[in-house]
Amino acid sequence: MVEVMKIVVISGSPRKNANTQIIMKYVYEYAKLKNQDIKFINLSEDDIECYKGYDVEYNEATKTAAKEIMDADVWLIGTPIYNSFFSSALKNLFEYVDYKKTAGKVAGMIILAAGDIGFINVQNLVTQLLSYFRVITNPKAVFLTTKSLTENSITDEDVQIRLKEMVDETLELATKLHQD
Repeated sequence: MVEVMKIVVISGSPRKNANTQIIMKYVYEYAKLKNQDIKFINLSEDDIECYKGYDVEYNEATKTAAKEIMDADVWLIGTPIYNSFFSSALKNLFEYVDYKKTAGKVAGMIILAAGDIGFINVQNLVTQLLSYFRVITNPKAVFLTTKSLTENSITDEDVQIRLKEMVDETLELATKLHQD
């Protein structure tokens, strides 16, 4: 049942006051209505350190974020497009994740850009990253432009519907995969 699954929502932009975090906070609040066992990792606010290798002691925020990702059954990931790629801060976060502890998890994604280019390429790149972790990815990503936001909120009702549908479909996929 969906109620017993753990969810992590990841806002993959390191920028303060990032548009990605506005979208992912919306996703978090909606997903929280569906499931109370939910965590929010915000790379623009959390103090995630730069990965320097396995033999380094990292701060508590970094260790907690990695643990929350590995413990979660469902990942809802939002990333901006920077230079035709997903956020390097998001890639850095996954350096801490042990691929041996992630097989069978399910992920949904939201990709944000300033214009209408590069979405499919970035979706493929994120999907490839998640494949390394043996995570099953909802193929229906949500592509958004910054035009979807006005005064730090999502004002486009169609965008709100698409975000909710992605969350619902990702949770449904996870439920089907975790049924015995």
